[in-house]
Amino acid sequence: MGRREVLDGVDSRAATDELLAGLRQGRFSGRALGAFLADATLRSLREARKRPIAVAEATAVHAGMAALAHPHGRVWITTSWLMTVTHLGMLEHRRTMGLPNLLTIARASLPAAAHRLGSAVPVLALVTDFVDGKLARSSGTVTRFGTQGDYLADAALWTWFTLTHEHSRGWQLATFAAWAIPVAGLTVASFAKGGMVDLPRSRWLRPAAAVEVLIGGRVLWRLLERRQRQSAAEG
Repeated sequence: MGRREVLDGVDSRAATDELLAGLRQGRFSGRALGAFLADATLRSLREARKRPIAVAEATAVHAGMAALAHPHGRVWITTSWLMTVTHLGMLEHRRTMGLPNLLTIARASLPAAAHRLGSAVPVLALVTDFVDGKLARSSGTVTRFGTQGDYLADAALWTWFTLTHEHSRGWQLATFAAWAIPVAGLTVASFAKGGMVDLPRSRWLRPAAAVEVLIGGRVLWRLLERRQRQSAAEG
């Protein structure tokens, strides 16, 4: 199969590998980078055109979150929308987003609405993270979009949360170690290899999930302590 057939094909993984391989073969020159960006943009536009319903669904979710967002948070919403509609090829054969993926992109947009949602942000993050995975597995709608999007949504949300609400340097470092560092490392490794490098996954050892639950637990514990102090003061 030729390069153009791979880039035009349904297999998003093969297309990504082909794009990265071309960039590496071109020694990351300006010309190779230009071709990489042009081909990636063309594929993204073509895949989005195939899925008008998915584009509409993603736009509706982001519009709803934008209505809740602080004006400064709309940059976050716009970035999330662009990331979504330019990666619809990862839905593979699906033409719609599906509820699990819509929950994932809604979770990724929660920081933009933090001024309204307050302490509900980490709670909603934990709930939607649990629900979207359960729904995808039970309905047989697991996709590369959902798998990758779920991890990136968590990386963005929890990194933002610990930097803005967690004063413990240790927990900030734990968050970077669980999400930001692996994302950066896999990105560098994929470009260097000229093909996608996957994050090793274990059914039993999931440090990112553990950090997420522990940070969420800390938030709930602080809320409980605050309410107990308020009750004691009122009593």
